[in-house]
Amino acid sequence: MSNANIVNVIAVVPVKDHSVAVTWYAQLLGRAADLVPDEGVAEWQIADGAWIQVGLDPDRAGSTTVIIGVRDLEAQRRECESSGVTLGETVEYPDIIRMAEAEDPDGNKVAFVQDLTSGA
Repeated sequence: MSNANIVNVIAVVPVKDHSVAVTWYAQLLGRAADLVPDEGVAEWQIADGAWIQVGLDPDRAGSTTVIIGVRDLEAQRRECESSGVTLGETVEYPDIIRMAEAEDPDGNKVAFVQDLTSGA
């Protein structure tokens, strides 16, 4: 597959209680959803061509991990803490990545990852 035709990526997060999840993701991301295209669906654009979609899907809730690349993990930790979201312990794979996770009310994971490879 050629990457030349790819224009965006959407991470879909299934949840049991849409209103609770939307409140949590708004807290995590620092703002209300950018789009609400349908009942039970909310979307945030987190970078050019990168979206998180929170959707009502009780049968699959808690089964997803979203990985968000960041320039500075500690800056992200401070931002999360200031909005009331606690990140777990930092895990580091030397010269590869540093990461920390948060867990939404349904058990879905959001991992923030800082690339430590040279040239990143």
